[in-house]
Amino acid sequence: MDRDSHSRHSIQHDGGFDTVGSIATNVENGFTMAAVGDLLFARPVTKGNYPGLGDVLSMFKEADVSFGNLETNILDVLSKGCPQAEYGGAYCVSDPELGADLRAMGFNMVSRANNHTLDWGLEGMRETSRALDQNGIIHAGAGENLAQAGAARFLETPRGRVALVSFATTFMPMARACDPAGEAPGRPGLNALRLEKSIVVPPEMLESLRQVREVLPGYNPAGKDPSRVVLDEVTFKAGQKASYSFEPNSRDISDILRNVRRGKQISDFCIATNHEHEPGVWSQEPPDCEQAFARQVIDAGADAYVVHGPHQLRGIEIYKGRPIFYSLGNFFCQDLRTPVGADMYEVYGKDPKVDTDAEVTVDEVAKGYPYTAAGLAGSQSDTIFYESVVTISRFEQNQLAELRLYPIELRRSNRFANRGVPRLAGVPQAIAILERLQKLSEPYGTQFTIENGVGLIRLQPSTAQRGM
Repeated sequence: MDRDSHSRHSIQHDGGFDTVGSIATNVENGFTMAAVGDLLFARPVTKGNYPGLGDVLSMFKEADVSFGNLETNILDVLSKGCPQAEYGGAYCVSDPELGADLRAMGFNMVSRANNHTLDWGLEGMRETSRALDQNGIIHAGAGENLAQAGAARFLETPRGRVALVSFATTFMPMARACDPAGEAPGRPGLNALRLEKSIVVPPEMLESLRQVREVLPGYNPAGKDPSRVVLDEVTFKAGQKASYSFEPNSRDISDILRNVRRGKQISDFCIATNHEHEPGVWSQEPPDCEQAFARQVIDAGADAYVVHGPHQLRGIEIYKGRPIFYSLGNFFCQDLRTPVGADMYEVYGKDPKVDTDAEVTVDEVAKGYPYTAAGLAGSQSDTIFYESVVTISRFEQNQLAELRLYPIELRRSNRFANRGVPRLAGVPQAIAILERLQKLSEPYGTQFTIENGVGLIRLQPSTAQRGM
């Protein structure tokens, strides 16, 4: 290929464009994106008794795009699907009316790739797609093969066409979609970003592990990497302190970046979104590979990168004038999981002839801790899992001009049947949420003010330009 030909086919990542399209933002002034985290959403709420919910939902109705991660399946379980032997830690299933309820709340885009995509099998995945399609909600991340699951999906708005690319680093292995190969058909499922996990230990500990490996049966020293030790398919490597390290699959990255680029080439605004528990839901920091990858996603053309999955807030970065949300926590946290598959009863030592679905759910949340009357115990019962923010990003002159952060709390103190539905946090709690988010965002150089219990980032045109 000669120099001129190469130039015609190259994508410029500095806001320019080539012959196949532009990666620059191309929306009308005032374009607004409302983004939240996980929708652990089991029962319709818009017609229920949830004081304060309307104040939260009013923000979605004014936005051009309202986005969240749909971490459930929408289907009639009496006639469709069945609980799978491999599921995402709990059987997430919701009433068939949820599609209409999401629409009534103002959501018009949701991601589908997460560890619960196939909790109720392929039929559950397909029924969920049908419920969203019937209510005009654009969704991405799940499909009949990898090409469909990975492709961008599009929303038409008065201020521009919006693309959504959805993928997950946290997923059940059998849920990963693949493309056809020769005579073998493709496999339905989700768009996955595989990570290779390593455990980092001090050098002296790695040497001890090496000695253990060498005395185990079947050890073959030929071709072994001296910088790491593999024991029972777990990789250990040396470092300054004990931690976890992750290496993304290069082929998955290539596919995702291409889909982001494709999506942006035929849209005006592109959202990329990832469901990510790593390194664990206990961590307020993302995995060590995340920041570099997030910046690659923005460089490929994404105008916003939204992460969800650890069920708590992580920091915010503004990179080249585009927001990166390293986790937006929970927007819904309804624990009304019913019906519950027999496998989950067995895991928690329950008997479906004696115990109830709610009692199984409480033990799932408690992770083996003693039952409490309030149903609150264990690793995901802390207040931080019931606190988050609604983010409102406003664009002017095709640049992020303002980012507002509205703190919410999910009625943690309510009884089991009513818990997990958002309302605006009171001022003292709102300030505490935002101050925590300020500290989490400091490593990314992000600063924001708190005004009347709302977080506020204002960007000047000179600092919001791509490439800076």
